[in-house]
Amino acid sequence: MSPKVAKKTAKPVENKAISIRVLDKEYQVACPVDEEPALMESARLLDEKMREIRDARKMIGADRVAVMAALNLAHDLLTLQSNDANGGPVVESKLRSLQNKVEAAITRGRQLEL
Repeated sequence: MSPKVAKKTAKPVENKAISIRVLDKEYQVACPVDEEPALMESARLLDEKMREIRDARKMIGADRVAVMAALNLAHDLLTLQSNDANGGPVVESKLRSLQNKVEAAITRGRQLEL
């Protein structure tokens, strides 16, 4: 006779309908209550990336912008995973990139003021 294995009873996940806005369009998304902040941050990041792509490439079709944003985010994720697995300086590289972007934005702002 085999020993009895205690079965874990999974606590039902409580979902909540969350309204997110991406590229000026509203979506209703079901989300576990405890993951709402992560969903909101993900929506903010996606909206930011899509706006960057749309504005930089003057793309009009939201579907094309969404695909390009998804590809960029997937590339960023794979790069981070690869660097993490190789022990690379991921944080330092990302901080350097952010610093360059901030400096470029400040420079552009100063040029507009002159």
